[in-house]
Amino acid sequence: MNPDSIRKLFEEVRRGDLTPDDAVARLRHMPFEDLGFAKVDHHRHLRVGMPEVILGEGKSPSQVAGIFARLAKHGRNVLATRADAKQFAAVKKKVRAAEFRDLGRAIVLHRDATKYGKGVIAVVSAGTSDIPVAEEAVVTAEMMGNEVQHFYDVGVAGIHRLLANREALTKARVVIVCAGMEGALPSVVGGLVGVPVIAVPTSIGYGASYKGLAALLGMLNSCASNVSVVNIDNGFGAGYVASLINRLP
Repeated sequence: MNPDSIRKLFEEVRRGDLTPDDAVARLRHMPFEDLGFAKVDHHRHLRVGMPEVILGEGKSPSQVAGIFARLAKHGRNVLATRADAKQFAAVKKKVRAAEFRDLGRAIVLHRDATKYGKGVIAVVSAGTSDIPVAEEAVVTAEMMGNEVQHFYDVGVAGIHRLLANREALTKARVVIVCAGMEGALPSVVGGLVGVPVIAVPTSIGYGASYKGLAALLGMLNSCASNVSVVNIDNGFGAGYVASLINRLP
């Protein structure tokens, strides 16, 4: 459910094309639909402007497919994150138009290509190993209706690679930076641009990186005042928040 679909429903009732009982039947699953193993929130788009997203991790293929199919019936974009090939195969049987973005580990149904964002979201990865998390952010932001540019493998170990893209980064409205190891890259980017920088610590690194904890602490202690931080490997959260920022007037 979203404002446009509800207006259309009311117009159909006003014109007599739809009976009040039929309209009630269509609204029956608002605000959520109980599938037994999950309560699908069809009301979320109306509340917050973006539809519910499926976290594939920990769910069986049939559960992901069931939720995905119910969301697909409402005509919006559908996104499942942290998904695998078995889950995609189950979804594909129910929703033929679904696609698998294997690098970002996401299943998508992209119907609405409208650009709701006011500018460009730039997604930066420190190293090639950070790309899966960065791609999760890219897919999320694209599905939320944004123009997205990515800049990969531009970490501080070769700072000239980042500086070669400085002009493009300064044109972005929001920048997402994904980095593991010591997590220094968001501070550097924050010092180069005058827009919000969303730092994503990744679990990439050797033993003392503690699976992303070192990068998380480094980012939380950033001396760049425009840097905020999401959880370890949370590319989805970064893409979502960036989308909200990019929709502001």
